[in-house]
Amino acid sequence: MTLATQRKEHKFALCVKNDECDDLELRKVYEVFPDERAAKDGYLRVIDESGEDYLYPKSYFILVKLPRKAQDALLVTS
Repeated sequence: MTLATQRKEHKFALCVKNDECDDLELRKVYEVFPDERAAKDGYLRVIDESGEDYLYPKSYFILVKLPRKAQDALLVTS
């Protein structure tokens, strides 16, 4: 197994709506954390601007696929 296949795949989402929620910034990319139960109810779990992970409506985001370098850069700053 190579190092590339050992790395955990991360999912990311672009915030496109926040209904004036101060803890989400429009046009910012957030890492999405697995939460099957929340997903079934139409929510995504992300770490917001408060630094805590919370559930937000999936409609607030667009899932995006990022190149490995972009993922690495985002994960370093988070």
